[in-house]
Amino acid sequence: MENPGYSSGFDGLHHPSDDDDDEMVDIAGATLDFSTTDDVPPLSSGGYDEYSAGSSSRAAGMNGSGPTKLVDPLEDPLPGVGTYEDFNTIDWVREKSKDRDRHREITNKSRESTVALLHSVSDAFSGWLLMLLVGLMAGSLAGGIDIAAHWMTDLKEGVCLIGFWFNHEHCCWTSNETTFQERDSCPQWKSWAELIAGTAQGPFAYIVNYLMYIFWALLFSFLAVTLVRAFAPYACGSGIPEIKTILSGFIIRGYLGKWTLIIKTITLVLAVSSGLSLGKEGPLVHVACCCANILCHLFTKYRKNEAKRREVLSAAAAVGVSVAFGAPIGGVLFSLEEVSYYFPLKTLWRSFFAALVAAFTLRSINPFGNSRLVLFYVEFHAPWHLLELAPFILLGIFGGLWGALFIKANIAWCRMRKTTRLGHYPVIEVLLVTAVTALIAFPNSYTRMSGAELISELFNDCSLLDSSQLCGYKQPVNTSETGVDNNLADRPAGAGLYTALWQLALALIFKILITVITFGMKVPSGLFIPSMAVGAIAGRLLGVGMEQLAYYNHDWLIFRGWCSPGADCITPGLYAMVGAAACLGGVTRMTVSLVVIMFELTGGLEYIVPLMAATMTSKWVADAFGREGIYEAHIRLNGYPFLEPKEEFEHSSLAVDVMRPRRGDPALAVLTQDSMTIGEVETLVESTHYSGFPVVVSQESQRLVGFVLRRDLLISIDNARKRQDGIVSASLVVFTEHCPAQPPEAPPPLRLRGIIDLSPFTVTDHTPMDITVDIFRKLGLRQCLVTHNGRLLGIITKKDILKHMAQIANRDPDSILFN
Repeated sequence: MENPGYSSGFDGLHHPSDDDDDEMVDIAGATLDFSTTDDVPPLSSGGYDEYSAGSSSRAAGMNGSGPTKLVDPLEDPLPGVGTYEDFNTIDWVREKSKDRDRHREITNKSRESTVALLHSVSDAFSGWLLMLLVGLMAGSLAGGIDIAAHWMTDLKEGVCLIGFWFNHEHCCWTSNETTFQERDSCPQWKSWAELIAGTAQGPFAYIVNYLMYIFWALLFSFLAVTLVRAFAPYACGSGIPEIKTILSGFIIRGYLGKWTLIIKTITLVLAVSSGLSLGKEGPLVHVACCCANILCHLFTKYRKNEAKRREVLSAAAAVGVSVAFGAPIGGVLFSLEEVSYYFPLKTLWRSFFAALVAAFTLRSINPFGNSRLVLFYVEFHAPWHLLELAPFILLGIFGGLWGALFIKANIAWCRMRKTTRLGHYPVIEVLLVTAVTALIAFPNSYTRMSGAELISELFNDCSLLDSSQLCGYKQPVNTSETGVDNNLADRPAGAGLYTALWQLALALIFKILITVITFGMKVPSGLFIPSMAVGAIAGRLLGVGMEQLAYYNHDWLIFRGWCSPGADCITPGLYAMVGAAACLGGVTRMTVSLVVIMFELTGGLEYIVPLMAATMTSKWVADAFGREGIYEAHIRLNGYPFLEPKEEFEHSSLAVDVMRPRRGDPALAVLTQDSMTIGEVETLVESTHYSGFPVVVSQESQRLVGFVLRRDLLISIDNARKRQDGIVSASLVVFTEHCPAQPPEAPPPLRLRGIIDLSPFTVTDHTPMDITVDIFRKLGLRQCLVTHNGRLLGIITKKDILKHMAQIANRDPDSILFN
């Protein structure tokens, strides 16, 4: 099985130096730095913890029988056997079999003594304890990130005199001198112009504030990109494409380590505060998964088993969305629908528990200061009419078109970044994009405010006590037009509203363009908030348009009967909400989880049907231009070996068409069960780059015995040379239970039955490839052997399948980098 990713795929990579952006190699929007090692090997089996070579065998495989135990000095635990190299795929079946054997052993021992029984109980409870710790840790970090980001965002505009650590809102909370019209103004809060120039009005004050805004934005983004580049290259980007790949069984060592967690947490605050068009929701999923991976090292069950660890990481992905949006149920559904590869019922329950704990922790910290968990609480509950489904579906079409356009444009930009000199200067790129963003954003109040503030403003419905510019309607002539519950009837737009609409239209164009080049830069960058902001702006514009249409044309057929004069017919905030869901759905292709997140996010339970209609429409429209969401597109761009469960294999090829060796290729490299010496085995291993070898009865018969991993083979041979007397290059390597007869003067044999997988997955040469692909997806296989009448013919790896699927789709098959 070829392993170019480990053995030869990175031969040309440079080690990053401290002084040249040229020495940066892009992968997954991150930078690989092979000169540093993470002190927490995040996705190895406990960092080469002791592991029994006997129990590493999958002799149990599918039949449930335990591995054969030999009386042999080499059957002691060998450090490293059963672990995986970086950029390799784990063997799900072996890991599940290993956990089943471990659980069976603990259960059998629990009947023998009280201590063993307590150990069994603690082992069963450890998963729930781990979920509790993950929820507490992720909730606490998310609360700290929210508070710090809010404070640093306000720092760009001014500072609080009674305590620099107060943000603008908290600074004015205790003031008795705020007015209704200027509720954000108080003597305790000073803008930079007031501090530097001594005045808050006039062109000079405006220029001072403008320059200070740009200065802070550049400083924050420079610190963010520098910290990422210097300490944790994997801390950049969203993290969700890599999390999806890791959950499918791939190993990216260091991606979920403690350095990545520390730097991602700090730089996420800096990146959000800089005013760049990005969100913190995707990176918070990465942060939660880092927490889970680090806490896994406290529990042997999860430290030593890659498959069990990925169950925890699936739950952690749910925790990330739970703390990002205050949407615990939506987080669980997001993990199930969008991120997880393997999601059993046990993981569903634990995800639910972890998301609950995280949401409770965040609610206790109360980072928004409003005693609510939801991010954008809506206070309107006016009913929507059936005829409004037409504009809702129109928003769905817009969301689908925006999603398809964004994915194509962003992937083209990221590909240009990877293939041109642009990608060699990530610091300069980030600073330039920040400067452009700050220069254009400051004059427009809707682009100056943070993404979350903007969405909250757009979701807001105008009441009697609202001073927002979006509520700049002409006042009713008499009070009879005033609705109940502090809500106003539809009114004609005033000068303030027209100004706001022009600013929103300009903000929409700006957000569409700047988000394309911002996502994928070398800073933590989420996509949820920018996508929702684009949709919310479009929705608010359409909502106000519908409202004015209804006001001036009550007698039209479409409005007659349900929209009488003086009634509150159209709710523009609802259109913003539906537009936000449509655009986010078009970019990510989420459906069920997105609708649940949206009504948890806003509390608007009455509007599930409009949200469902718009989300489904956006998915259908976006799918017409391409089936991939943004995360799948970035996975393919970076060449990760990920078999997308949503993608159907429709070609009529057979296993023999995809397997290696092909016609004209050299014969398959195999080991024999009892006729090769250590020297011959080492020569075969050194002359190839395969990460595993089939074991056959003999070169003549080619009857399959099992499969052995290159790593386990090398570790076992090296260990035997050091620990076992008489082992030399002429020693026979034996994979059978009984050694064959040898001459008396022959050196002792090396018995390696303990490391062989005696139940490798096999298909016949005439197995259809669609079935083979399903087997790979559902069982998480690394490789599958192809036989004909019991004789070994060849091998199919996950990389072979991905290359075959790329060829069918007319893509470059060599874009699949790793195995």
